[in-house]
Amino acid sequence: MPRIGLRYLKTHASEVLRDVEEHRVRYVITNRGEPIAVIVPFAAADEVEPKTGESAWQDFLRLRERIAKAQTEPFSAEDLMRELRR
Repeated sequence: MPRIGLRYLKTHASEVLRDVEEHRVRYVITNRGEPIAVIVPFAAADEVEPKTGESAWQDFLRLRERIAKAQTEPFSAEDLMRELRR
């Protein structure tokens, strides 16, 4: 993620925002070299808002199912997860 200073942002705001909008670039804004903010492309609220524990768990379970369906090796996805936990 590119870093730009606050002063640069003040003088080039339209260019920076155009880059964010058109090229989906994210910028870290700094003040005297210290990060103070991040500019990110706009996304729907459900993409930006942090997930709840329950919705994150549901996503994990769906991913587990997809991995299990794609598994062609002699070990199941569940076996591999058990092995990774050791």
